[in-house]
Amino acid sequence: MQVLVDADACPGVVKEMLFRAARRVEICVTLVANQYLRTPPSPYIKAVQVPAGFDVADARIIEMAAPGDLVITADIPLAAAAIEKNAHVLDPRGNWFTRENIQERLTMRDVMDQLRSAGVETGGPSSYSQQDSRAFAGQLDRFLARHAKPSGAG
Repeated sequence: MQVLVDADACPGVVKEMLFRAARRVEICVTLVANQYLRTPPSPYIKAVQVPAGFDVADARIIEMAAPGDLVITADIPLAAAAIEKNAHVLDPRGNWFTRENIQERLTMRDVMDQLRSAGVETGGPSSYSQQDSRAFAGQLDRFLARHAKPSGAG
């Protein structure tokens, strides 16, 4: 099992939690972004830079994902694609995307896109909070306790 991170929009505090978890449980964490990312030196942490472009990072994450992997993203279409590959998907606020809730999330996303296209001011997500950080940390720790088996360096 590996952890794949949609890193372009991932909060820094979440990346730091993932770096600590990678070292603690010796599991591979890969950040995928279309920009250069600085990562701490560790055989368990790596960054993959992809070319700029619409959904290029998402496509690379799906290409790399395998059943049982953990994908960290707030991107609903990416979450849906990862679920189709039988990966687990957690957003940076500590919410799980599942087979049971992904269709509802996709539908709501489409409705909001239509409203914005029609000129309706829908606002955006709330600021990332300490509560979000704690929720993510708790969900990540519980997941790793159940699923992580050290992958070995490399």
